[in-house]
Amino acid sequence: MTAVAHEPTTPAEGLLAIFLSLDTPEGFRAELIEGEIVVTPPRDGDHEDYIGLIVNQVIRRSRTDMQFSGNKGLKLRSGGGCPKDHVIPDGTFAPTQLRLFRGADSWMPCEGVSMVLEVTSTKPRADREAKRRCYARAALPLYLLIDREASSVTLFSDPEKDDYREQCTRPLGKPLTLPEPFAFDLETADFL
Repeated sequence: MTAVAHEPTTPAEGLLAIFLSLDTPEGFRAELIEGEIVVTPPRDGDHEDYIGLIVNQVIRRSRTDMQFSGNKGLKLRSGGGCPKDHVIPDGTFAPTQLRLFRGADSWMPCEGVSMVLEVTSTKPRADREAKRRCYARAALPLYLLIDREASSVTLFSDPEKDDYREQCTRPLGKPLTLPEPFAFDLETADFL
């Protein structure tokens, strides 16, 4: 007896099936954000440098030991009848003791994630708006955004519905306090 593949019955299921079957070129990332398939090119060196600077500080200075992934896809709640958002943050942090990444599929649930990180690139509006809404809907406690065009760093916290109720923005070069479980001032002088 041969198993029959489930045929999509709704437009949302059809979109999700198309998204999950994509074969993007090496280095490109495909995400499903608020019902739109978004493909981004490989990150540039400055983008990678910002991520590395943050990861180094989190690993060295965080009050809680943290794991990091720069490639882990997250399945997030969505709104408006869209399929679940499938987003790949530039960085995902979770307490090491949870071992969230061990054995996880390429698209994992976001429960247990402490903070996601984005550095603006070719589509900064997605990082500033659509991804912020996605992360808030998923109740991710902290969203750290490095905005290269604005030369700023913003920490979004206290998610409620489609947005975060709190945000703290500092110009690059000024420290930004990360709350528990991190509990340290993120230094951004090296970002200039």
